Amino acid sequence: MANHKSALKRIRRNESVKISNKIQHKSTRNAIKKLKDLKSKKAANKLFPSVVSMLDKLAKKNIIHSNKSSNLKSKLSKHIATLKK
Repeated sequence: MANHKSALKRIRRNESVKISNKIQHKSTRNAIKKLKDLKSKKAANKLFPSVVSMLDKLAKKNIIHSNKSSNLKSKLSKHIATLKK
């Protein structure tokens, strides 16, 4: 058990940050799945900027690595390019 007041506060804060990060990460993964399931190019192009924004935010906060974010964005843009109207 922690002996200092600041250590106890850190434990509480880490737990809340962990939950927040988990929620953001899961919602981004769900958005990626939703984008991959779309059959319409128009709908995919409409959703793509918001997914890219989510990935950028995760990378900025070091929830995911920036290279992973780049790889996901690249794969999603290739997927959209293969869709038909």
